[in-house]
Amino acid sequence: MHVTPGAESFSYTGSGNVGVLLCHGFTGTPASMVPWGERLASEGFTVRCPRLPGHGTNWRELNRTRWQDWYDCVRSAALELFDECADVFAFGQSMGGTLTLRLGQEFGDRIAGLTLVNPSVTTLRKEVALLPLLSRLVPSVAGLGGDIAKQGAAELSYPRVPLRAAASLAQLWKHVQADLGSLTQPVLLFHSLVDHVVEPMNSGLIVERISSTDITHVMLRNSFHVATLDHDAPRIFTDSIAFVTRVQQSRVEAPA
Repeated sequence: MHVTPGAESFSYTGSGNVGVLLCHGFTGTPASMVPWGERLASEGFTVRCPRLPGHGTNWRELNRTRWQDWYDCVRSAALELFDECADVFAFGQSMGGTLTLRLGQEFGDRIAGLTLVNPSVTTLRKEVALLPLLSRLVPSVAGLGGDIAKQGAAELSYPRVPLRAAASLAQLWKHVQADLGSLTQPVLLFHSLVDHVVEPMNSGLIVERISSTDITHVMLRNSFHVATLDHDAPRIFTDSIAFVTRVQQSRVEAPA
């Protein structure tokens, strides 16, 4: 399947012991994570950002995949980083945040910390309950990509939302939400006050239910959903680097 130019996976090999896995969002591509990845790499971190199955080609291809396919992809990347780096962090935006949470649930403190940008674990849209039925009748609806406040910024994403894949995403939400209490890693969470894709209440729900004692919750006042390409992107990059540095240092100093 032909991959859209700019939608490819990317990686950087760092000079230290820190690895960061970046997870992009539903119908999106690694392109939304490139500036973040470049900034992390400039700090000497090893970075991996895989292109999720069904993404970066065409929306019909995404309809042939399920959440298990997307999770297996980021899980494989995490396992590679475990072999390469002493401290591995997982960062995700939107559905990438959902997958990041799932990684933290499975691997526990093998994931040193999580950074989430407008993550999703549920929705207030009542029509989502009808997706299993609707997806049999309607293959796709108009997309929600490109929710960015910054003029001139653009997201490389599908113009359509494939409904079978969306129904599978809703299943992933249930699994992740049910096990939020198992998360104990340090968490840095960013959420946009105005988000036309993922309701901000998702972030509040996550903060309320996880068991982490080290939680930093940052509100973004100048960005919409795709905040890694928006006005607040520099703060996300700077704060996430400081988060990694602090957490890594605490792990080094912790008694065996």
